[in-house]
Amino acid sequence: MSVSVAPDDRPVIAHTGPWYFPIAFLARLPFAMMVVGVLTLVVSVTGSVALGGLTSAAVGIGTVLAGPIVGDLVDRHGQRRVLVPLGLANSALLASFPFVVSALPPTWLLLLAALLIGTSAPQAAAMSRSRLMAIIRERLAAPRRARAFSRTMAYESAADETAFVIGPVVVGVLASFIAPWAPIAGAAALSFVFVTAFALHPTARAGVGPDDGPAEIAPARALLRLPVVVLVAATFAVGAFFGATLTSLTSFMAEQGDVDSAALLYGVMGIGSAVLALAVAALPPRFALRWRWMLFAGVLVAATAAFTLSTTVSAVTVALVIMGLGVGPTLVTLFSLAGARAPLGRTATIMTVLGSSVALAQSLASAVTGAIAEEFGAAAAMVLPLVAAALVLVLAVANLAVERGMRRTAVPERHPLTPSLAPTPDLG
Repeated sequence: MSVSVAPDDRPVIAHTGPWYFPIAFLARLPFAMMVVGVLTLVVSVTGSVALGGLTSAAVGIGTVLAGPIVGDLVDRHGQRRVLVPLGLANSALLASFPFVVSALPPTWLLLLAALLIGTSAPQAAAMSRSRLMAIIRERLAAPRRARAFSRTMAYESAADETAFVIGPVVVGVLASFIAPWAPIAGAAALSFVFVTAFALHPTARAGVGPDDGPAEIAPARALLRLPVVVLVAATFAVGAFFGATLTSLTSFMAEQGDVDSAALLYGVMGIGSAVLALAVAALPPRFALRWRWMLFAGVLVAATAAFTLSTTVSAVTVALVIMGLGVGPTLVTLFSLAGARAPLGRTATIMTVLGSSVALAQSLASAVTGAIAEEFGAAAAMVLPLVAAALVLVLAVANLAVERGMRRTAVPERHPLTPSLAPTPDLG
């Protein structure tokens, strides 16, 4: 049963408790570690980079296939009922994977094991966003909600960026100083302890009704509305940007004879992205989300154009810093708009769909960019991040038309902080 709490003027952390945010952050790390960890282990044991790439791609595909289903189950039955068994299953599959790889099984069995790891991966980031939105909507006094929502979405995006910077670093450290199986074992332990703790945290009951499900839930076809589809397409473009940037950067640094520095330089972009994502919370509410998307996508395109044209490591480094300043706030904006446009009772679903679209695009873009780099060289591969960034900007323009259409047809955009479908002011 959910606990009814009268709205008050206390900050979000007073309702979550001080341990919520560390637990939620650590619960993200297995997801950030597993793709790179699987790649590292398979390449180390088999000596095949191609097989390692296929296996890590299978993890991403499993995540994409399961994401919307997991989101729907959470919206219907609550986070606790879904995340506890999912986290335990994921931990067991991760723990068994080194034994599977060391047995040198047929390729199909190895890919199946990786697919199951991805399928069982609990998307703690999407669940945290959904949970905190419910807390803000239900437990904060109305005057505090808009600012708390902005700050919370900014923090969540910064936490994502930080986790995806730290995750590969942890994999590298464990693999280098212990053994190639250590990152997978570490991810299994983190999933067992922190995903379970996240699932059992008292905040998991936010946003659920007396039967551990939502009081009302919109039909799944509501997710196919154009205002939602344009956001899914935009997050797909951002994921393609990530995958194309990392792969083309790796190719560029390989040509410079310093491929080991590629991850470090990519981390520079991630750190800048996380910092500015947090800064978005300071923007005034009158700076509408649709215009934020336009502005930061424009910054992203300009910086990526500089990256594409760069021929030296120093120029690439500067471009990566500025690219981070564009992509972090863009992600914050997209998830904020998703919260506003989520159909009633479908917040977890839309958050997992957006997260899955990023993962799918990242995997596909990495594969395509790698093939182009191998065939035509790094210079050709470095064009692809610009294509992805340009698509983010094109979709920002398309979003303006979508919002005009919403206003003409008098379709209200459900405010993420209100519990019903009653018309509310347009925050976009």
